[in-house]
Amino acid sequence: MSSIGKIALFIDGSNLYATSKALGFDIDYRRLLGEFRNRGSLLRAFYYTTVIEDQEYSSIRPLIDWLDYNGYTVVTKLTKEYVDTTTGRRKLKGNINVDLAVSAMELAGHVDQIVLFSGDGDFRSLAEALQRRGIRVTVVSTLSTQPPMIADDLRRQADVFIDLAELKPQLGRDPAERLGSREMRQSPQFLTRGAINRDDRVE
Repeated sequence: MSSIGKIALFIDGSNLYATSKALGFDIDYRRLLGEFRNRGSLLRAFYYTTVIEDQEYSSIRPLIDWLDYNGYTVVTKLTKEYVDTTTGRRKLKGNINVDLAVSAMELAGHVDQIVLFSGDGDFRSLAEALQRRGIRVTVVSTLSTQPPMIADDLRRQADVFIDLAELKPQLGRDPAERLGSREMRQSPQFLTRGAINRDDRVE
């Protein structure tokens, strides 16, 4: 693939996790960086996620620490757990969408393309605003699940839509690496992020 200028990656962590799980594979974040470095000049890779407040240990912590030391800019936001008075179910209150959108607009003057890893329809207006500033917007999610993980209006707004299912050969974590990699031996819970399932209920 030919170079397409300066690129920044914006990863909605819980959304990408849910999408890859729905497709039946884990993301190899080292490969992900390598893939997009091959597509242009990778300026920055942001990873956004929520962390539950007052939780002594989160199973996402080893992943956050690994990303932070391996080329990603990690942005975390504390989220509070509460009980929904209507349903009686525990839910989480907190959202990273605004933080991600503000950072993307701040960086817009320095890049040619922004790659958004999310299917959240709330990002359609962000994509439109970036395009007005001359930025090419690529969205990575999937249509290969039922229901699709990407909102139709976000997919239509994007300049380019990449189905994550098509990237599985490039980005999928080799199951054999689970036992062999140094990161896995140091952090047994790397990529076994149970807490992120709770993030999927963030409101």
